[in-house]
Amino acid sequence: MTPTSPPSPRSHPLPRPRPFGRALCAMVTPFTEEGLLDLDGAQRLAERLVSEGCDGLVLSGTTGESPTTTDAEKSALVRAVAEAVGDRAAIVAGIGTADTRHCVQLALEAEKAGADGLLVVTPYYSRPPQDAVEAHFRTIADAGALPLALYDIPGRTGTRIEPETMLRLAEHPRIVAVKDCAYDLLGTQKVLAATELAYYTGCDEYVLALYAIGGAGYISTVANATPRHFRAVLDAFDAGDTDEAARLMQLTIPLTELMMASGLPGTVTTKALLGALGLPAGPVRAPLQPAGRETTDGLLTAYERLTAVA
Repeated sequence: MTPTSPPSPRSHPLPRPRPFGRALCAMVTPFTEEGLLDLDGAQRLAERLVSEGCDGLVLSGTTGESPTTTDAEKSALVRAVAEAVGDRAAIVAGIGTADTRHCVQLALEAEKAGADGLLVVTPYYSRPPQDAVEAHFRTIADAGALPLALYDIPGRTGTRIEPETMLRLAEHPRIVAVKDCAYDLLGTQKVLAATELAYYTGCDEYVLALYAIGGAGYISTVANATPRHFRAVLDAFDAGDTDEAARLMQLTIPLTELMMASGLPGTVTTKALLGALGLPAGPVRAPLQPAGRETTDGLLTAYERLTAVA
């Protein structure tokens, strides 16, 4: 009997729509020391992120301090970053608020400013029922021409996009993706199995886990500082080297834990680390407060350990 050779590595066998690429960064919004929008810093940071492997940049999300930036600042940020990166990366504009009419206005302004897509979070605080959640997203999707990514983060909004609601929303031609922070892999897989929605994890510790079950990639906060490290996880997996993908993923965990699970918002820790590295970031806007020296030193140590071995 002739021995058979092991199968050669191949790319991931599951079909995965990727409307905005695989590796996306939830970019911080740089401010000057006086607290003003730093468009030059935003362009320099965007250029670095794209040159180090980001397929797309999500602007004015939670990490981008959308609750404390004005509508005019949001539009100016899209214009500046689109000018900096051109067609080398997708620009996804966060336009989520608790007000459907306001979201529609922001969606139309983002489209005019040059965005390629929109990120829309579930309406927060008012905690609408599922039929109202569905109507909210459909109204925004109907208002313009850009594709939508739905942001499911019930820990912050107080309201889940239930899998059954997601299945109905997937029928809309402009609702194409999900930023998944629901921490419900069973519900996620139910939607993945039944729709063409592109699922991007918004939880940095789930980058490999979601990708392995058919996710499209990630929208990462930690990637502001380490864009090539998370990209390497996906590259190794797509090359068929799952052991290497797991090893690279595990190397990122200490920094991810400090940035995302230390009790401070990810915006605060990200800006602290970027500032320590001499990269554009600037202060956070109140009510957020800057990280202390001890926190910043810990972040920098974890970053240096990661970059020394990966």
